[in-house]
Amino acid sequence: MLEFNPAVIAIGLFTLLLTVASLLPLSQRTHWLIRLWDFPRLQLTAVALTLLVASAIWLPIASSTTWFLVSIQVVCCAWQLWWIFPYTPLAARTVPRYHRKHDEKSVEEHLRILTVNVLEHNRNAVELVRMINRERPDIIVAVETDDWWEKQLTDIEDDLPHVVRVPQNNLYGMMLYSVWPLENVQIENIIEDNVPSIHADIQMPDGRVVKLRCVHPAPPSPTENEKSKPRDRELLQVAKRAANDSGPVIVTGDLNDVAWSPTTREFLRVSRLLDPRMGRGFFNTFHAQLPFLRWPLDHLFHSEHFMLVKMRRLPKFGSDHFPLLIELALKRQD
Repeated sequence: MLEFNPAVIAIGLFTLLLTVASLLPLSQRTHWLIRLWDFPRLQLTAVALTLLVASAIWLPIASSTTWFLVSIQVVCCAWQLWWIFPYTPLAARTVPRYHRKHDEKSVEEHLRILTVNVLEHNRNAVELVRMINRERPDIIVAVETDDWWEKQLTDIEDDLPHVVRVPQNNLYGMMLYSVWPLENVQIENIIEDNVPSIHADIQMPDGRVVKLRCVHPAPPSPTENEKSKPRDRELLQVAKRAANDSGPVIVTGDLNDVAWSPTTREFLRVSRLLDPRMGRGFFNTFHAQLPFLRWPLDHLFHSEHFMLVKMRRLPKFGSDHFPLLIELALKRQD
């Protein structure tokens, strides 16, 4: 009997699990057990494709059970692809590429911004400092920085003398380093105590001001917040502020959320900012030590005042995050 075919049972079981994992994020509940399934859509797409191949190889083609399972696998695969497609090279790019020969006269300044989660208990600061000296960013936003990391990064202050320090020993320390002067600096716990964000005006050499908002909200997880509400509320608050900012604005940091989640999509809608990842790739920054469990957690969003020069995921240095380096070209004012 077909029902006792081991291949049918195994593929049917995995198809059921895939279906559950695909349906759970549709719930409006914010518990971490639900929201965690926003993250592995790349992996779930791979599972769906694997099941389709396995069904074609091991299941009898004439069976109605086979076609039932295959139809479910196709729907799940298409559903996952719908979420991640905007971040593939096949999708439209929302941020134009800067071309030196054609756009040089339309650009005033370039900003090289490094966003990095150092992993608080990581002690390989030497490799990160070497990377910084090699890449020479204009702005560095470093999170999970404690007192030890503050001391280790002192040497880079020769090149990036404008510093905002919020070292903490709770995984939510934050440090901001800049080549250019920072004014109107605000350190704020938007939603939760001891989960800071940094807001500052970057004084560009041409006299223009770029508003920079650096965030690192706590994730929904069994060891952090049971629900995603604090993270979602903080991101929405930052989105509203960015929407009210006049002039160029950048929001960056470890958002503890993936690029394709409903929360991030709502952030982009409310803030009216742009994601340079769209149409270019995933640039997965987490998990650096687990190649099969990677997704984009570290982000940079910006207003339409910029073009993208380059975006790179830098090599790992002991953290569970890869550093993300993005160079933007600030358009001239009309």
